[in-house]
Amino acid sequence: MLNAGRYTSQQTNILEHLKRGVEITPLDALEQYGCFRLAAVIFNLRADGHKIKTKKITRKGKTFASYKLEQK
Repeated sequence: MLNAGRYTSQQTNILEHLKRGVEITPLDALEQYGCFRLAAVIFNLRADGHKIKTKKITRKGKTFASYKLEQK
């Protein structure tokens, strides 16, 4: 994979963000980690066994997801 190293860094950064107990939205992921495809990263983290909740948010007529790691 051409960008495998970069993707791993984004995935690691987003997982660490979630482990701090902070929710993340696609805009957060783009601004803080340069990640355009947060849903794909969340999919991969879930495939690795991480329990991540999805909350749908609607603001100004736009709906987007917010993700949070389930605390044990």
